[in-house]
Amino acid sequence: MGAKVQTNPYHGNNRLADRRTAVIGVRVRRPGETWFKSHITDVSEVGFRLKSFMKLAADDDLWIMLPGFEGRRARVLWSRSHESGCVFERPLHPAILDHIIRISQ
Repeated sequence: MGAKVQTNPYHGNNRLADRRTAVIGVRVRRPGETWFKSHITDVSEVGFRLKSFMKLAADDDLWIMLPGFEGRRARVLWSRSHESGCVFERPLHPAILDHIIRISQ
């Protein structure tokens, strides 16, 4: 039917938001699977870098549970080895990002 909507907010190497370096414990799952522990190593309002032993590929959908918040949908943009670059379905509010960074230090 219609063309697939691209959820990649990046244009080349340019980003819509600056990433903030942090190591944050999260829970991650693919739709229909169980949650497991993982880490993100940088995060912005629009996306994050996930370190995981889960085998992921570009365009995979997943759920991520940030500390203190319910799960939110995200999409994998790229994956290599045990790292994946992901984008949130809906950007984080800046206050939520600040809170997550603060409690993870």
